[in-house]
Order: sequence, then C-alpha cells, then structure tokens
Amino acid sequence: MGIFDKAKDAAESLKDKAEGLAGEHGDKVVDGVDKATDAVDDKTGGKYTEHLDKTDELTGKAVDALDGDGTT
Repeated sequence: MGIFDKAKDAAESLKDKAEGLAGEHGDKVVDGVDKATDAVDDKTGGKYTEHLDKTDELTGKAVDALDGDGTT
C-alpha cells in the first residue's frame, strides 16, 4: 500500500468520524457557534451582523451535510 493509499484511507476514516460526531452532536455545534456569533455581534455593536448571520447559516449547512439526514 502506497503513501497516497494510506492518506486516502486516513481521510475517509476522519470523514466517517466527523459524520458520526455531527449526527450525535450537531445541535451542540450549531448552538455553540450561534452563541459565539451572538457574543461577537454584541461586542461589535452589530457592525458585522450580516457576516455573523452568514456564519450561522453556513455552520448549519455544514453540519447537515456531515450529518447526512438534512436536520440539525
């Protein structure tokens, strides 16, 4: 088995683990990011609200994609 085969196997293993964790804890990830972006929004006086909302949205989509079932 070559080095690239080993790297591919390791990457697939990590992907599987991430999908499993997203399925188990995706809601906690989304909630944590939401709380963090809300705190940043408060500290910056709403200056970056648009960007932070986009971060929240993309986090939810990323967790959904890893989770594989379309829900968080």
